[in-house]
Amino acid sequence: MTLISQRKRNTKENKKRGISTMALATVWTYCVPLTVILTAACLLNTAHCQAVQAENVEVLEGGTAHISCRLQDYDGSIVVIQNPRRQTLFFNGTRALKDDRFQMVLFTPRLVRIALTNVSVSDEGGYFCQLYTDSTHHQVATLSVNVPPEMPTVEPKQEVVEGGDAELTCVSPRSKPAATLRWVRNGREIQGVVSQQENGKTFSVSSTIRIPVERKDNGAALSCEALHPALNGQKKIRHYRLDVNFAPTVRIVPPSGILREGDSLSLTCSITGNPLPRSIQWSRINDSLPERAEISGPTLQISRLSQSHNGTYLCQAQNNFGRAADHYTLLVYENVSVTTMAPPTTHPITSRPTTSILPSPSFAPGPRDPGAVVETHSAVPYAVIGGVLALLVFTVICVLIVTIWCSVRQKGSYLTHEASGLDEHGEVQEAFLNGNDASQGKKEYLL
Repeated sequence: MTLISQRKRNTKENKKRGISTMALATVWTYCVPLTVILTAACLLNTAHCQAVQAENVEVLEGGTAHISCRLQDYDGSIVVIQNPRRQTLFFNGTRALKDDRFQMVLFTPRLVRIALTNVSVSDEGGYFCQLYTDSTHHQVATLSVNVPPEMPTVEPKQEVVEGGDAELTCVSPRSKPAATLRWVRNGREIQGVVSQQENGKTFSVSSTIRIPVERKDNGAALSCEALHPALNGQKKIRHYRLDVNFAPTVRIVPPSGILREGDSLSLTCSITGNPLPRSIQWSRINDSLPERAEISGPTLQISRLSQSHNGTYLCQAQNNFGRAADHYTLLVYENVSVTTMAPPTTHPITSRPTTSILPSPSFAPGPRDPGAVVETHSAVPYAVIGGVLALLVFTVICVLIVTIWCSVRQKGSYLTHEASGLDEHGEVQEAFLNGNDASQGKKEYLL
């Protein structure tokens, strides 16, 4: 029984497998070719149904957009072009909407083209190309409007004071798509905090930086750059210079040399600060300015100086961020002449020249002048006397030298004659002993 049941089961399985194989063969033989035919028919049908083709357009704001509709198998049917609000612009080449910015450029059985001038963001959207035949065919041409950024602006949050921080914001108020802002100082980028706000179809972008500043940073150059695809790789750059406020500094430029009575004084007050002080104050400590003092801007002038003008002069300046001052002490010297004279004497042989100093009447109360000129007058020309004495000493020395030289010459001559006499005496003695005359000549003797 078991063997019979197994055989029956195997027979049934074989029959099922045979049926599946026959079914697959049938599908492959008939359905696949049919599928290919149906697909081709669908493609042909689709091509036939796509009687209108439209092209997307991208243009800059303010430019001119050309919207084109391509027709296939056009048989003179009605062609309608509508704007994104489904308002009819042209009906078979005839203007239907009173908007002079739209112009029909070309109308042929294969191509319909219109032009839109002075494009704005509000013109953005889909423009419908419709062909009315037995069935309605339409395609949409999408118009995209790019808005390049304007020149960015830089705005400080508050007044910048030395020792504090400068907070600056660069703003690009309108662009599409959103512009990219970049801070640069001395060729290096400064990272800022970027914020973006959508205004309808456009965007407002800002970038804020915060940097510490000192007095030396006043006038330092920064720049904010705006980058955008519509600029074709170019940049719109806003240059900015830091305006750092600081307290003034004051320095008085003193005159050169010594001032004497009758001279003129000119003092210049050199001032720095931001903002520059509008007014400069000149004063004299513990006294008022002289009557002849004249103030012209930062300069104080006093003509015909006298000792009554002596004192400490002060220059002061201030702005909203501080006050500064500098002082100058004026010391006027008198014109002093010191004279040395010898009083008349009745005994010129025994008396010696005496000197006396006669100061001017105004010398005592005034300060001593280190640069004063002292004039000296004497009754005895000491320079002449010194020259005469030197000449006398030189003459005496010369006389002594000549005397010594002459003495030496006389002594030498005496010794010479004495030697000559000895020679003659010897010759006479020899002649006497030999009994010969001296005229016989000289002979040598051994003494």
